[in-house]
Amino acid sequence: MSAETTRAVMTKYFNAEHSDTSMLADDVVFTVMGTGQEHRGKEGVLGLLHYFYHIAFDAKTETKNLVFADQQAVGEWDFVGKHIGEFAGIPATHKDVRVPLCVVYDLENDQIKRGRVYFEMPALLQQLGLR
Repeated sequence: MSAETTRAVMTKYFNAEHSDTSMLADDVVFTVMGTGQEHRGKEGVLGLLHYFYHIAFDAKTETKNLVFADQQAVGEWDFVGKHIGEFAGIPATHKDVRVPLCVVYDLENDQIKRGRVYFEMPALLQQLGLR
């Protein structure tokens, strides 16, 4: 898989805004690196993303950097939104947040096989008034 193919797959994935599983391998695994929590399979990953963007937060991302290589991609974003539901044991504060987010993606056979999610919890906790 070339960098160009990786870019095409990832662009389709980003444009789908977590509503299309065709770019995910059946055995895809997303790992939240700060906790080691894993979400497996297409439905598991979509469940994580739905919870994160629509249940715990009403949020979107603002792209800062995207890097594409042979079978790998890295994205850096600002996660921007409002804390509307329980997250990491923290009840909804209804505060606005802007948190650095980075995901490293590994691709295989033109599909996303792994995602390693780096979410800046210290920045979130400070914005929620908990630090």
